[in-house]
Amino acid sequence: MTIKNKSSVKLNVSFLRRKPFLFIDKLIKEFPKAEVYIVGGPVRDLLLGLEIKDCDFVVRNVKGKKLEIFLKKLGKTNLVGKYFGVFKFKPKGSDLPEFDIALPRTEHSLNFRGQYKDFDVQTDPKLDIKKDLARRDFTINAMAIKLSRQSRRDAFDGTKKGSLEIVDEFGGMEDLKNKIIKTVGKPQNRFKEDYSRMLRALRFSCQLDFEIDKNTLATIKKLMPHLNDKKGKERIVPFEVIAKELLKTFVASPVKAFDLYDKTNAFKTLMPEILRMKKCPQPKKWHCEGDVWQHTRLSLQRLTESNFKKKFKDASINAELVIGLLLHDIGKPYTLKTPQKDGVDRLRSNEHDTYGAKLAEKICRQLKLTSPAEFEFKIENIVMIIQKHLLLVHGDPNVMRNTTLEKYFFKDHVLGQTFLKLIYADASATVPPSGKPDMTLFNKLTKRLAKLEKLSLKKEKVLTKSIVTGDDLIKSLKLKQGPQIGKLLNIVREAQLSGKIKTKKQGLTYIKKYI
Repeated sequence: MTIKNKSSVKLNVSFLRRKPFLFIDKLIKEFPKAEVYIVGGPVRDLLLGLEIKDCDFVVRNVKGKKLEIFLKKLGKTNLVGKYFGVFKFKPKGSDLPEFDIALPRTEHSLNFRGQYKDFDVQTDPKLDIKKDLARRDFTINAMAIKLSRQSRRDAFDGTKKGSLEIVDEFGGMEDLKNKIIKTVGKPQNRFKEDYSRMLRALRFSCQLDFEIDKNTLATIKKLMPHLNDKKGKERIVPFEVIAKELLKTFVASPVKAFDLYDKTNAFKTLMPEILRMKKCPQPKKWHCEGDVWQHTRLSLQRLTESNFKKKFKDASINAELVIGLLLHDIGKPYTLKTPQKDGVDRLRSNEHDTYGAKLAEKICRQLKLTSPAEFEFKIENIVMIIQKHLLLVHGDPNVMRNTTLEKYFFKDHVLGQTFLKLIYADASATVPPSGKPDMTLFNKLTKRLAKLEKLSLKKEKVLTKSIVTGDDLIKSLKLKQGPQIGKLLNIVREAQLSGKIKTKKQGLTYIKKYI
């Protein structure tokens, strides 16, 4: 084994002092010849100075069965696949998610079809750690830190240098320094072992703000169409895997993700409908920023600018917001009419909001974007914010009903904020000849919402409850159940939000004139 760096780099390994990781000392005491390594992503993040919450470990010189028996004494242990030699381990009393403890292993693709299932996996307790690292995807993920009881104590001391051995056989530290995403070995081999690694490269580039190595990038572009390959009726790369990578990438860096997905043919492969936005013209009276593609890119860019952070107390961006913006004008190319071809008075994309919402729904369902558990992503929310993104075009906020504002911005507080942010990004990316976006209507809207918010229940983030219910109308006014009840409730709710009524008695009196 070659240790390329007995590092003098300061590493914040204080997390290893936490109770869940005390098993390391016990393991080494039980098996004196054992070698324990932190491997993969956690090493990368430690070297970048990022927070580490859990770890993946490789244990050498301990047979699988003995390791399993030992771990079961200390906590919940599950063997993941008989031939993979990977244990999901959660120590007793741990407040952390379970983490992986694995035996060293080699993996060889059986046919290089890009499906991770098609591997010959060989575990070997005595396998050199270098050979275990060689099977990994990118150089920055192919490093390991060797641990021992003494090295851990030295690391905690903070005064001793070089006490943690970093195993770096493939230039991972150099690539971290240069901010480069590069495969371990030939890119073509790595990606043909598992095509989803191509999307992982794009994700890491966006999450870490690294550039992708030229050779790696060129190979991704060449092989990207294989993401849609099938083995019989089964997809080589399931949409569930694609969805997880796509959402993580776009939330991490919306504009960079937009550019990378275009440059690498990922859009062409996964959602070709979006490419029709390129060179789709817009009326220059409102859109001097360019075509629909350029407008969409600019709207995504607005999410990371200082003005956005000033405008919103919570300037976070979620998956629904980014995907909603990405697809908010996807209907324009499909509804475009021009004076030359269609005899209209100017460029028009009438009802592109409705058409685009339906097309976005189709794309989101096909890509299974609701499948990743770590994202709150609902297709019905995407449909709503796209279908209603022209809210300020169709009406002046000063004359909108309070019940309309309640419906879109207060019924679901998180969705309401997502919708408001989308409206802001869209409006601020709409650049007239003056060069300055007209935010008049948006500012009117925020003032109306601020006034309404004074009526909200602060903890619940929703407006105060209706003082008149359907049961009240039926019992007090002797009305029958039916559509009329809903209409009357809407009228009395509007009066309540406008401050015209403040009690149930006033509400019942007020509504009588509408019966």
